[in-house]
Amino acid sequence: MGEEVLVLNHNYQPLNVTNRKRALVLLYLGKAHVVDDMGNASVVRLNHHVKRPMPVLRPSRKSIFTRDGYRCVYCGATHLPLTIDHVIPRVRGGTDDWDNLVCCCTKCNNAKGDRLPDEAGMTMVRKPRRPKCLPYISYPKFMAALRNPGWMDYLEPYAASAS
Repeated sequence: MGEEVLVLNHNYQPLNVTNRKRALVLLYLGKAHVVDDMGNASVVRLNHHVKRPMPVLRPSRKSIFTRDGYRCVYCGATHLPLTIDHVIPRVRGGTDDWDNLVCCCTKCNNAKGDRLPDEAGMTMVRKPRRPKCLPYISYPKFMAALRNPGWMDYLEPYAASAS
């Protein structure tokens, strides 16, 4: 019962990733029907279109880690404890937005301190940016869903803009 199910809107737009129990409830109540059932990669489609307001993609700790691939943007380490770093420190007017927050190991974060990366002699592997993602599925959940090969037919049109 712990397997995940992709839920599509009536127009085949991905809405959510839920557990099999919730999907079975949707099927039982007649709110959805099975589109694809390949054992561990099930997909259900809602029978009626659900209008949802466009959510705002806000940076969160998990979203920043997901965007940066759980790697330090300065040294590329994955084995050290990771934290969030402000490229432009808050004491210098840095903000908490997608373009200023990066995944960083504690070693590099301590070495950088309240300086800019150039002042600390550090370079970033990649520049931080706001991800373009699917509007209704959270960014970390969408990126995890992309690893399921059975869902690629439904997620592929949105995958290029999310990475």
